[in-house]
Formats: sequence, structure tokens, C-alpha cells
Amino acid sequence: MYAVEPLIARKCGPLMGQAHVPGDKSISHRALIFGAMAVGKTTIEGLLEADDVMATAGALRAMGVQITKQGTTFVVDGVGVGGLMQPAHKIDLGNSGTGTRLLMGLIASHDIEVSITGDASLSKRPMGRVLDPLREMGARVVDDKDKLPLILAGSANPLPITYRLPVPSAQVKSAILLAGLNTPGVTTVIEPELTRDHTERMLQSFGANIVISSGHDSARRITLNGRPELQPQFIEVPGDPSSAAFLIVAALIIPESEVIIHNVMMSPTRSGLIDTLLEMGAEIEFIGQHQAGGELVSDLKVRASELRGVDVPASRAPSMIDEYPILAVAAAFAKGTTWMRGLSELRVKESDRLEAMSEILCGAGVDAEAYADELRVTGVPSGVLGGNCACTRLDHRLAMSGLVLGLASDTPVSVDDAAPIRTSFIEFTDLMISLGADISPLSATL
Repeated sequence: MYAVEPLIARKCGPLMGQAHVPGDKSISHRALIFGAMAVGKTTIEGLLEADDVMATAGALRAMGVQITKQGTTFVVDGVGVGGLMQPAHKIDLGNSGTGTRLLMGLIASHDIEVSITGDASLSKRPMGRVLDPLREMGARVVDDKDKLPLILAGSANPLPITYRLPVPSAQVKSAILLAGLNTPGVTTVIEPELTRDHTERMLQSFGANIVISSGHDSARRITLNGRPELQPQFIEVPGDPSSAAFLIVAALIIPESEVIIHNVMMSPTRSGLIDTLLEMGAEIEFIGQHQAGGELVSDLKVRASELRGVDVPASRAPSMIDEYPILAVAAAFAKGTTWMRGLSELRVKESDRLEAMSEILCGAGVDAEAYADELRVTGVPSGVLGGNCACTRLDHRLAMSGLVLGLASDTPVSVDDAAPIRTSFIEFTDLMISLGADISPLSATL
């Protein structure tokens, strides 16, 4: 656990310069996991070295996978599909919801029993949506719980299933496919609405027999033949668009700013925020687009812009679910009202982000209101008052959103604890300061 780290952000001059954001978190988790399931050595460049990803690495090591760092490169010596070993101790996944759900899928079809724990925030998050299909495949939760801490017993004789996702979730889809790797026969996931497809792309690159098709109802079907021999890969992790989001919005709302952000992944399943900001009038230029690691990557030139409120449809939520807190900050400085719809998933993230962002914005003098699965923000383009302390609820995205809010508000905004930022974006504060942001420890102002 880290000590509580309150920070304060003050209105600053233009943000100027160039920046590299850390490697994508979703790709980093999966690179480690699929490397572990391959036969041979997988090398990974640009792996995100934040707490969440390192927790996944630690869990894999506990189950017999050798992972070493050589300079800037991580090397995963895979044990092959079905090769995980019984860990000698509990696996602590800290704050990592993604790592927890993916690893549950991996464990479910191995004949091992794993005690999984996490921090206070992760222990409040429901796991039933992942555990239900894994139970159908033969896994068992020893203490019959749907929240951490719990003991997950994988099946010695896992069963393939066909599972239709009741709600869009890349993590549930991925957990089932990971369980299907060590399950004989064909495992099928049907998703009525496209979600992040990093798992399918990476399975294909590692040589799995996976087929993606559309049914008569236009639902997407992913079928996986179990027990393949995965081939080791070289993986170059692109920059995380969810981390870049904070720099993008800060540059848009701080007058006269111009920032270039390098090597940002532009997957269509992750582009919802960019699409929305462009609709709001954002000036974002795409430079040098190219493919890296099977993903579209681009540099982004972002200039301060006059934004306008828009209606963000529920259908866009899967492609930007992690970016709504910082979109709400952008909406606070836009002319008119922004409606964000289909946000029930935000109530079961690291915190209830829907309610939390409404409270943070209202505290800064913005007219905002959270509904069951919607957020309304009426912007104050003439100037957000600020002057509040943002309660971050152990949530890294709330902490970063609160600090960006303060950089453009008339009076400073503090955050009660910025320590959770380390789970995903260790360099955030230093990088923002290098571009011209005014962020400092709260104690320094007393």
C-alpha cells in the first residue's frame, strides 16, 4: 500500500511540447498471459510497468511462469497451454480488475486451486459476470462468493460452452476464451455488440485456431478450438489511448495549448473518446498512422479548441468506457449540454464513477447530474469555478480527471489521494508538469 498522496492543480498557461504515454494496459496484460501460454520465449517491448500489470506478472510467476526484464524488454518463458502450476501462496492482484478477470479465465481450465485477493477497492467489485460462465465450464468457487477474496478451483475436465454475453464486456469475453484455451472442443462467445477485440487479435497472432463471424442476427461469434500449441511472439505495445485521454483533454481545454502525443493506439474498439471529441469540435490531427503489433497507431497533434455539448449514444460506451470521467471534464468547459448514455458499467468500476464525477463537477460549480445509467453535464465555457477537493475513492481515473479539471478552472482543485494513479500511469504528474501544468503536493501549499 502507498501512503495517501494529496495533490493540488492550479490554472496554468498553455501546455506545449511532445509526450509519450505508457504502453497500453489492456495489451500489456494480454501479452504477458498469452506469452505464458506459448511454448518458448515471448519478448515484449513497451510493456506498461504500472502496478496493475506487474500484479498480473507476479501472479503468473506464482503459477510457474518465468518472466524476466532485460533492459527495456520483458521476456516471458512460456509453459504452454495447460502448464500452470499450483501456487504456493495467495495471489494478490492489488487494484487490477482486468488482471483478476483475465486470470480467473486462465485458471478455470487448469486443475489448480488459487486463492485470489486484492485491495479494498477491488474487493468491492462484482465478479459474478465472469464467474458464472466459468462455473458452466466446470470451475468452482470454493467459498461460493462473487467478490474477492475468494478461492477459485479450476476444472480437471473443463467443458466447452457457447455463451452469449448478456451485456457488452471485453473482460468477460476474454475470460471465457482464456478458459477455452485449455478446454477440449470448441468454445464460442457470442457478443451482440462489438467490444475491445485485443484478445481475439492476439490469439490469432499467437497461432490459435480462432474464427470470427457474424450470425443471422448480426451478433459477432468468436469460436476457439481448444488446446492449441501457441507460438511465441515479439510484441511491441503501443501507447495507451486511455492514458493519452488525459493529455488530450487538458490540451483542448487550456487556452493556446498545443501538444503532440506519440505512438497512441487507435483501435476502432477504443476510439470512442476521439470520435466524441471531434464531434465536440476538437482540433486533433493524426500524424504518421501505421500498424504496430496488429494495431493501428498514430501520433496526435492536439490544439486548444472551443468545444460544444453533444449527445453520446449508449452504443459508443464499449469503445470508451474508461474515458467517461475525463470526457465529463471536457464537457464542463463546452458550450451547451453533453449527455452521456448507457453508463451502468461505470457504477461497478474501481468506484461508482458515474456518481463520483457528478459530485466532483458539482463541487467545482458545474451543473452536472447522474441518473441510473446517464450523466448530464452543462458546460461553463466562460470559466469553471473550481475550488473544491475531488474525492478519488481509490480510483486512478478520478484522480487524474480531478487534476486536469484544476488546471483549467479559475481556482485550484485538489484531489484527496493521487497514489492510485500508480496503478496505470506512474509518469502522469511528471509528464504533465513537463508540458507546463501546475501540479504540486497539497502539503506544499499549507
